[in-house]
Amino acid sequence: MSALSLPDHLLAQLGEKRQLCVAFSGGLDSTVLLHALLQLRASRLPDLQLRAIHVNHGLSAFAHGWTAHCQALCQLWQVAFLPLTVSVDASQGGIEAAARSARYQALAAQLLAGETLLTAQHLNDQCETFMLALKRGSGPAGLSAMAASTQLAGHSWLRPLLSLSRPQLEAYALQHQLQWIDDDSNQDARFDRNFLRLEVLPLLYQRWPHFAAATARSAELCAEQEALLDELLQESLAALTDQQNSLSIDGLQGLSAPRRSALLRRWLANCGAQMPSRQQLQRLWDEVALSRDDAEPRLQLGAFSVRRFRQRLYWLPPMQALGDRVIAWSGVEPLSLPDGLGSLRFVTSSAEGLQLRQPRADETVTVRFHASGDVHKVGRDRRRPIKKLWQELNIPPWQRDRIPLIFYNQQLIAAAGLFITREALSSDGQEATWWLQWSHKNN
Repeated sequence: MSALSLPDHLLAQLGEKRQLCVAFSGGLDSTVLLHALLQLRASRLPDLQLRAIHVNHGLSAFAHGWTAHCQALCQLWQVAFLPLTVSVDASQGGIEAAARSARYQALAAQLLAGETLLTAQHLNDQCETFMLALKRGSGPAGLSAMAASTQLAGHSWLRPLLSLSRPQLEAYALQHQLQWIDDDSNQDARFDRNFLRLEVLPLLYQRWPHFAAATARSAELCAEQEALLDELLQESLAALTDQQNSLSIDGLQGLSAPRRSALLRRWLANCGAQMPSRQQLQRLWDEVALSRDDAEPRLQLGAFSVRRFRQRLYWLPPMQALGDRVIAWSGVEPLSLPDGLGSLRFVTSSAEGLQLRQPRADETVTVRFHASGDVHKVGRDRRRPIKKLWQELNIPPWQRDRIPLIFYNQQLIAAAGLFITREALSSDGQEATWWLQWSHKNN
């Protein structure tokens, strides 16, 4: 492809998308992408809307200078510019993975409704990604490397330069006399990707000039195989999952190990999980799915976890520990609950919610998330341990300390959305009552 045809190449990649946000590092690749989009807007697409977002990871002494360079270039080109700063925690997965995760979280948070994210990875980047996956022992999903079109937090995400080589981008940049940033960390061969780029791939390109294109074809073939498997297993996966997206263990047990593993991977992908290693997947099955009946097994995968309840697997986000929380509440105004658990309110007339007596003069209302001992639930002839009640109500262990409990003084009165105790009833039938309502998503 000649340098002059790059805008035409982008036109074909964009389709009908006209509201674009470029992840703009200021390096060669993103500078070429942004410039070519401006050329396309000037020549073919006057309705093209462009923004650039620059993410400062704070990992280089030159980072602020790079931000200033990007801002000045966008000002010169009259492109809306948004600088972002992120914190990188290398404790999980190394600094490269942590920086990438922080970068895309920041980008996802700033995308506008209807906006498409564009990133500037090219053919040689694809080759590096394929080789890194090969080094990790990845299967077809990992070897699929990067997709030209995917999703990020519900937004379209395009990599329109993925079929073009770095030399092609350099030729365009030189022809248009572009200036770009050279990240000093790209010369540090201690990082795996840089080691491949600096030490290994030049030898392979010298021996086999089309090596990058060949690996890209292999990645495409792996992606096709994964797409076919997705299609073939979609019906089976739908039959094994419920409205909460939990997965049936019994439905998996009669399957061959390869089919079971393929379904587990697709279930995790649907949950938004980063693909586990083969060893982690085996641990999920052996230590969580097949653990003894009275166990409460858990497998941690990054910040998330997989747990089992009633022969089903659940994918769970991080949760605050709320067992010790005690929240004073007048009951007059709605109460916002911690950790995204919604809100509570009392109303004096309603057809919905739990009806209970209002507190007496010597009683104060608190909201808690843990109770112990025996409870006399209305409708039962005797008291029962609250643990038994949770079991009867099919409440998973991780949700039992996340259900708002209404106390009058030290007495449990109600479990929001579930039951009231005998102590919630009027002693003489004359006490004023109100209705407890809990507005929440499933947590």
